[in-house]
Amino acid sequence: MKVVNLKQAILQAWKERWSDYQWAINMKKFFPRGATWDILNLAEALLEQAMVGPSPNPLILSYLKYAISSQMVSYSSVLTAISKFDDFSRELCVQALLDVMDMFCDRLSCHGKAEECIALCRALLSTLHWLLRCTVASAEWLQEAPEASGQSSAEKQLALCLQRLEKTLGSTKNRALLHIAKLEEASCWAAIEQCLLKLGETLAKLSNPQLRSQAEQCGALIRSIPSMLSVRSEQLHETGFPTVHAVVLLEGTMNLTGEIQPLVEQLMMVKRMQHIPTPLFVLEIWKACFVGLIESPEGTEELKWTAFTYLKIPQVLVKLKKYSHGDRDFTEDVNCAFEFLLKLTPLLDKADQRCNCDCTNFLLQECNKQGLLSEANFANLMAKCKADREQAPQLKSAENANIQPNPGLILRAEPTVTNILKTMDADHSKSPEGLLGVLGHMLSGKSLDLLLAAAAATGKLKSFARKFINLNEFTTHGPGESTKTASVRALLFDISFLMLCHVAQTYGSEVILSEASSGSEVPFFETWMQTCMPEEGKILNPDHPCFRPDSTKVESLVALLNNSSEMKLVQMKWHEACLSISAAILEILNAWENGVLAFESIQKITDNIKGKVCSLAVCAVAWLVAHVRMLGLDEREKSLQMIRQLAGPLYSENTLQFYNERVVIMNSILEHMCADVLQQTATQIKFPSTGVDTMPYWNLLPPKRPIKEVLTGVFAKVLEKGWVDSRSIHIFDTLLHMGGVYWFCNNLLKELLKETRKEHALRAVELLYSVFCLDMQQAALVLLGHILPGLLTDSSKWPSLMDPPGTALAKLAVWCALSSYSSHKGQASSRQKKRHREDIEDYISLFPLDDAQPSKLMRLLSSNEEDANTLASPTDRSMNSSLSASQLHTVNMRDPLNRVLANLFLLISSILGSRTAGPHTQFVQWFMEECVDCLEQGGRGSILQFMPFTTVSELVKVSAMSSPKVVLAITDLSLPLGRQVAAKAIAAL
Repeated sequence: MKVVNLKQAILQAWKERWSDYQWAINMKKFFPRGATWDILNLAEALLEQAMVGPSPNPLILSYLKYAISSQMVSYSSVLTAISKFDDFSRELCVQALLDVMDMFCDRLSCHGKAEECIALCRALLSTLHWLLRCTVASAEWLQEAPEASGQSSAEKQLALCLQRLEKTLGSTKNRALLHIAKLEEASCWAAIEQCLLKLGETLAKLSNPQLRSQAEQCGALIRSIPSMLSVRSEQLHETGFPTVHAVVLLEGTMNLTGEIQPLVEQLMMVKRMQHIPTPLFVLEIWKACFVGLIESPEGTEELKWTAFTYLKIPQVLVKLKKYSHGDRDFTEDVNCAFEFLLKLTPLLDKADQRCNCDCTNFLLQECNKQGLLSEANFANLMAKCKADREQAPQLKSAENANIQPNPGLILRAEPTVTNILKTMDADHSKSPEGLLGVLGHMLSGKSLDLLLAAAAATGKLKSFARKFINLNEFTTHGPGESTKTASVRALLFDISFLMLCHVAQTYGSEVILSEASSGSEVPFFETWMQTCMPEEGKILNPDHPCFRPDSTKVESLVALLNNSSEMKLVQMKWHEACLSISAAILEILNAWENGVLAFESIQKITDNIKGKVCSLAVCAVAWLVAHVRMLGLDEREKSLQMIRQLAGPLYSENTLQFYNERVVIMNSILEHMCADVLQQTATQIKFPSTGVDTMPYWNLLPPKRPIKEVLTGVFAKVLEKGWVDSRSIHIFDTLLHMGGVYWFCNNLLKELLKETRKEHALRAVELLYSVFCLDMQQAALVLLGHILPGLLTDSSKWPSLMDPPGTALAKLAVWCALSSYSSHKGQASSRQKKRHREDIEDYISLFPLDDAQPSKLMRLLSSNEEDANTLASPTDRSMNSSLSASQLHTVNMRDPLNRVLANLFLLISSILGSRTAGPHTQFVQWFMEECVDCLEQGGRGSILQFMPFTTVSELVKVSAMSSPKVVLAITDLSLPLGRQVAAKAIAAL
């Protein structure tokens, strides 16, 4: 008999009562030419025939079960066929279909093409929808069934449906496949959500509690599918987090003027990467602030820390509040953090003693003002704080009873800053005396530093500096003025000049610089600061044209300084005098060295220079510092003596107003300017200052010790202590300047790889990450572009990648990669802009764009003849041919970090694809595990987008990585190709 179609063949088998294996043999005879049964829709045809009557046909069903067991039909075709049956009133048919599902619903797999795996995902989603509809229909039947027998049948069917739902959803693999299908078929998922709502309403009326709880569990599992990647367990076993501590200390010590948003993002990144619970996270921020307060050197640094703690950190917490989403309210977390803080009695005692006040009380009030605490919690905490502080050692002693505490002063200074900014906006020509009164008041005591610290912490310092630059520009010359207005103008010029120098030295010159707009003239002070002002790491040429102005102006200035008893003020062009003083000093110095002028004349000249305005003395010393650098040791004496002369105050009756206050600022500026030169020449110059150490963190490196020894010594101390203090941060920063990024990172990583105890290695990672925050962008490029590829491609170095240092290094590499990748689109902080950027190496030649030219990394990989084959000839697998997701996202591959990450993942892919296993393979596994662990839900714009898609199938061969969740995490599910790759990998598990 000739069989024409599938239906005919099935009917013939039924008529002749063939056994299942007989049927399979004959089917292959009827359709000999390698028929793929799915194309012929065998599963659907069998089910259609089996479900013709009121009850299913057992013989045809046995054929279907045989086809499933012998893999004649795919799981997806069977599931698709089942999901098309919609007559739920035929009880026996539904039960038969549920029995068929029971054969395989908890062990679905597919080893075919990616399209077949995606088909399985879609079929499973349709089946889930079918199961839910079936469950709803059974629950409705149970409610409506009048007699007991109908009710028991309905209850039995409902129980079977829920069992299959539980079994299907109980498998993580199935939920992962459904996760992919949800992204493929949004409409079907919406229908499932509707079904869930209907099921909830129907089951609420059921009397059977067991079925109700079973249905609720299934509902919860379905609802968890979209967010199955965001489940995170927080670290509850640790109480101290040195990374948070160091990031806060680093910011407070070196970057008070920085924007708040980058700090918030960096802290959130650390919180996510280390899974830190919010209360402990907030507590760690405050602990770091109090430690900073206790440690900070007296004077400006102490005021900076106070402003950071009481003005900037509450603003940071307000922004962190926006990030917090979850079950707990952020104000509850803040309250909880305060409860913990109040238990840290020794820390609070020490902070209170240092600041001469109740530090926590001020902090509570600020947090309450910012809406970070509820009224009830605030009142409760204030009461606890008061009770606790009554037990504290007595603070007020006779000598400090009248000293006002810094926190109170800083909080009062903040509104004053706003008022001063308004005053400075007024027209200077209308009331210069009034303005002088305001500025004079700012100069007294520590007012200036208080106001600057408050402005820096609240982001107003740049605007403050602009106002002073405008004032300075306004006072450079005054046509047709009287003696009185001339002296007011001289004072306004001098005070604004000194204040701007002080701001530049305390907070960095970038605070002063304006955004260059075409056509506008650069103000005098900016020009002078950029070309003539000595700064750390800036080398000035004393013969530069900026120091050589118009010779007639220089001659008249020399004559003025040498002949007149004192400086004249009327119609004096102060900016010209400041620019001419350098050349004038050179003339005077030459005359002195050649015996034309006696020391008495030099004294008279220096008295004239600093007699009325201190700015001239500052400009003179600026040039002298550049000049001294160029002289031999035996030629420096007279120049240094002149600096000494300019540094001492003038004791004279006819000095201008606020002279003593201006001299204090001048000496602080001169001391900063001369510090480098004096250190090099081992010369002492005593700057008469207010008795306060004006240069904290200066001269930290011990003399005559190799810097590598200093680096390893400081790191060992920090590791032993468990946290980085401000002094160590400054030493690390100096060493980073001196040795360069590669030297710095390479030597610190060698220290990490020596660690043999797990807890020490993990602590070292937390501390190293925080030290690398000094310049995370450059550190990440060195680590990911040089050091890691070097370790992974050199088999002699593989033993150093064993656990625990290998795990620790993988963790550090991922943290650095994530941090620099998330922040490198933003602006570099002022701290990092200041550093001289060395070219670690030209990244274009290291990782060329042209695929014809193999990159250095690829040459490294294939340099060894034996390794070339085992590493699957990576030279043939150029960056573009390895179909990486980053090509499909328009990622700028000219960016050094993007290039380094793309090459690193290419290297990882070739290691996984090679036939040589070893510690380097294990390292790659740890690296990928850490990537998955640190992933943020929905944050697919992360470093994993640089991974070639081919890596996924290699990774799942590693037993530890062969989990559905890992596959979902490492593939880019927003792309159709990403979903196919994930479905193929998961279906094969």
